[in-house]
Amino acid sequence: MVLINGESRAFIEIADRGFQYGDGLFETIEVRNGQAVFLKQHLQRLGLGCQRLRIPVPDAQTLTFEVNGLCRQMQGTQAVLKIIVTRGSGGRGYRQPDTVQPTRVLSLHPYPDYPKNYAEQGIVARFCSSRLGLNPGLAGIKHLNRLEQVMARAEWDDPGIQEGLMLDINGQVIEGTMSNLFYAKNHRLYTAALTHSGVAGVMRGLVMQFAAEQGSPVIEHSFTREELLSADEIFVCNSIIGLWPVRQIENTHFPVGAISQRLQSRLHQFSHDDK
Repeated sequence: MVLINGESRAFIEIADRGFQYGDGLFETIEVRNGQAVFLKQHLQRLGLGCQRLRIPVPDAQTLTFEVNGLCRQMQGTQAVLKIIVTRGSGGRGYRQPDTVQPTRVLSLHPYPDYPKNYAEQGIVARFCSSRLGLNPGLAGIKHLNRLEQVMARAEWDDPGIQEGLMLDINGQVIEGTMSNLFYAKNHRLYTAALTHSGVAGVMRGLVMQFAAEQGSPVIEHSFTREELLSADEIFVCNSIIGLWPVRQIENTHFPVGAISQRLQSRLHQFSHDDK
């Protein structure tokens, strides 16, 4: 099920700059019982990203109306909603048109069938050799240029490994291929400072909010793989998986810790309240 600029169709203009240059942004949202979970937070991030890229921000009321209408069709089940906003069509060449008419695409997809034990017992991760470049102007936003993640995810096909961890070109650990990364050491919680690369996920923001409420504000800083491997506990998160503890990275094992479990419980409660 797809809506393009509010119309039910399944094609996009060949000249659209999202296709031509990756000139746009996207959001990936859980749909539960016909409702988009954390929709407010996702639309806020989409708006901020549009402002950063100087793309006219879609009308929030129109977008919410379209989201709700599409998601109502999934009553009684789970799905994934993807929202894409591009700069629209603009001919061949990098210069954007004088008048920008954004394209908005809403599409529904099956919910991934992840085993429950990923959340309960933790996952296995690996380090990727593909590195993230540095670009402060684009850091944090979820733009359509995801070749770094595509190449990193192509590095393994072992079903026993659930996530790959990505470093930047300076050797600092940043995030997973599809997730944000946190670790605990001596009862303090850390995550990467996304000032030069990485995606500031909606779930990352909620984890930081809830950790602060629980008296353990997250420290954003730069850290190496060696520092990560010395952690007491590690977890990854995104808007679809929620929070997954990491029980193993290559040959190093980690427990499912109390901080991860507390935040899991709080996120579960908040997502149901939000819905």
